[in-house]
Amino acid sequence: MKSMKILIDTNVIMDSLVGREPFFDDSDKILKLCSEHKIEGYVAGHTITNLFYLLRKHYSNNDSRNILLNLIEFLKVENIDIDKIKLALKNVDFKDFEDCLQVECGYSIQADFIITRDVKDFSLSKIKSLSPSEFLKEFE
Repeated sequence: MKSMKILIDTNVIMDSLVGREPFFDDSDKILKLCSEHKIEGYVAGHTITNLFYLLRKHYSNNDSRNILLNLIEFLKVENIDIDKIKLALKNVDFKDFEDCLQVECGYSIQADFIITRDVKDFSLSKIKSLSPSEFLKEFE
């Protein structure tokens, strides 16, 4: 049976890593499902750099590095390459270039869902986007 693949947006991971309420519980459950290999969790390569930048407001440099090293032990990282960058730059329908890069990574891994708190920002994607709570309802 094919394993379910999800691409997880930066905001969902940050909710879990810094305990942002009221989003923490659902985001943390999704990361736990990934760490238990019940679903295949992916992040786009640029998500790691974004997370490092955001985490430094909450953790020391060393702690931020260790958090991300632990995260990529169970989340796969989809590379950003020149082809994905070109496709995202040419896609003028997406207002947010970073979101468009997320979608290109989702296409590349053949993701079943994009998990994000900004579902409306991914409305043009062929991959269904769900909030963490919507995903958990569908998955359970």
